Amino acid sequence: MNKVHKNILYPELSYKICGLCFKIHNELGRFCNELQYADALENLFNTEKIEYEREIPLPASFEGENERRNIPDFTIQKTIILDFKAKRIISKDDYYQMRRYLTAFNKELGLIVNFREYYLSPKRVLNKENN
Repeated sequence: MNKVHKNILYPELSYKICGLCFKIHNELGRFCNELQYADALENLFNTEKIEYEREIPLPASFEGENERRNIPDFTIQKTIILDFKAKRIISKDDYYQMRRYLTAFNKELGLIVNFREYYLSPKRVLNKENN
């Protein structure tokens, strides 16, 4: 493994996921909704035999919190959280949301993929509490 890859978390799996997202973006284009992209990726995960869980809600943060308030799109091989967007721009709130997911599930790496972008550029988000 070369020097650049040594510090990247889950390089093979994250590159595989990103490659599948690029494939979906090329096939479906920029103007579908998040669920359409998620359905397409789920089909590819099944074809590629990649272990995943879809839309598992975060545990409640406090007593009385409504169920299913925070739900990431995918947890892949119990290591990477993947969240899809289909909007003009990724905001700080999207990063904060991913940080909540990572902290609640005690994971190290999250990927945010915005399919509305002309050129797909997945964002890697690290859970600093785990590093």
